[in-house]
Amino acid sequence: MTPADADDALARLALAPRGERVALVREMSRAHLRFFNEAWWRWAHEGQFWPEGDWRIWLIRAGRGFGKTRAGSEWVSQMAREQAGARIALVGATVDEVRRVMVEGPAGLLAVARELETIGWHPARGELVFGSGARAFVYSAEAPEKLRGPEHDFAWCDELAKWRSGAADSAWDNLMMGLRRGPQPRVVVTTTPRPVKLMRRVMAMPGVHETRGRTRDNLHLPASFVEAMLVDYAGTRLGRQELDGELIDDVPGALWPRGLIERQRRAAPARLERVVIGVDPPAGTEGDACGIVAVGLGADGQGYVLADASVAGLSPEGWAAAVADCAARFEAECVVAEKNQGGAMVESVLRAADTALPIRLVHASRGKSARAEPVALLYEKGVLWHAAAFPALEEEMAGLQAAGGYQGPGLSPDRADALVWAATELLLGRRGRAAVRVV
Repeated sequence: MTPADADDALARLALAPRGERVALVREMSRAHLRFFNEAWWRWAHEGQFWPEGDWRIWLIRAGRGFGKTRAGSEWVSQMAREQAGARIALVGATVDEVRRVMVEGPAGLLAVARELETIGWHPARGELVFGSGARAFVYSAEAPEKLRGPEHDFAWCDELAKWRSGAADSAWDNLMMGLRRGPQPRVVVTTTPRPVKLMRRVMAMPGVHETRGRTRDNLHLPASFVEAMLVDYAGTRLGRQELDGELIDDVPGALWPRGLIERQRRAAPARLERVVIGVDPPAGTEGDACGIVAVGLGADGQGYVLADASVAGLSPEGWAAAVADCAARFEAECVVAEKNQGGAMVESVLRAADTALPIRLVHASRGKSARAEPVALLYEKGVLWHAAAFPALEEEMAGLQAAGGYQGPGLSPDRADALVWAATELLLGRRGRAAVRVV
């Protein structure tokens, strides 16, 4: 392939629809791919370029398919070109994963080598020898003692959040203590995040440059794959972690641990016996958030959260119309609204939006967390389900604490409170309210 041919191929790739780009690359022979790697910087996306400036740790915390492995391979390859005789550590969860992903994989070090660039791979001893004389060594996080003695100029750690608990911290500490060769030792960490101790440690370290990214940020992925993943997982805890690269953790004493919310997710039955709309009206008339949540009761006796129709920035007439629309969409039998924030006004604007709307005003005599406890218990008992993913609502639920605190988004869990009003009316009634025990 000549330089002109390479330019033509790059032009075709740039102009091709997203779904055809992968096919075009797959059509290239291995020799053509090596030549094509010379111009990798022309088609890489922004999140794959290593940062400038003074940094010691480059953390790429991103979803699957973002291109983390390719970024790690390209950085290691460039360091090997620039620093002859460098010693580089390749650390993964296991030796097999280092070989299969970081070295021999489709985006590994062997695959990204350039035209006329020779790399000697010696799997028996776990060593790569670059043309410059730089060498890279395979290490497993399960054998941290093997990192105790060697010194390195650079390191690449892959899927840090997967490293086995117990050995992970020792492996990291031994690696960092040996990262003392050369003028500017550096390490790249490529991982999909999980709420583990070492992940949080690395994120909090000084000298860390963090790159965040989502699966859909990689324009070279087939559009059909991205669309399928979003349909199946968008908004769920698994999707936010594995596709969006978010670090999902539970707040201390959460009424709704995220694992509990994920467990209680299934489709609502086609036929519902009753539907109630819960409303947490804004505190004022200046366009604050209004929580609006629909909950239905199935013939199976189970409750189903059907919709989060909450709105923000609207006048009283605006959010009242949103309540009416939600009630009409689900043919709700009742709207339950908190009356503490101007009871007469709440009922007035709701009736103005729909004069036939059945309205039940309730008084909040206890705090939001205390009111939420019996509803959280319905989730634990397997009685209340989410019929879809409701990211904003679920973030607020996960922020409510049994001790009475709130560590979720915004100043107040308006959506979660609306859910509590609807679920209490539909599934607990007066008996449920009377049985609340504050601990």
